[in-house]
Amino acid sequence: MSAPVVRAKFKLTARNENQNGFSLAFEPVTSGSKENDEFFKWTPWGKIEIGTINPDAAMAYKVGGEYYVDFTKAD
Repeated sequence: MSAPVVRAKFKLTARNENQNGFSLAFEPVTSGSKENDEFFKWTPWGKIEIGTINPDAAMAYKVGGEYYVDFTKAD
């Protein structure tokens, strides 16, 4: 049996520059649209924090923007 694919929807809540580059903090959407209401019922809760040393990549994500995150099994 293969692992399920889970699509979650997260919002960027903070982008910070530090000595290592940039950190991006995402939290699940909870409301704001019919789609968000539906995702909130099924999306895993928690927080995703990622980092990058690439300023262009960090700036491509806008604080307050909503992004899909797909979880699929890696072989």
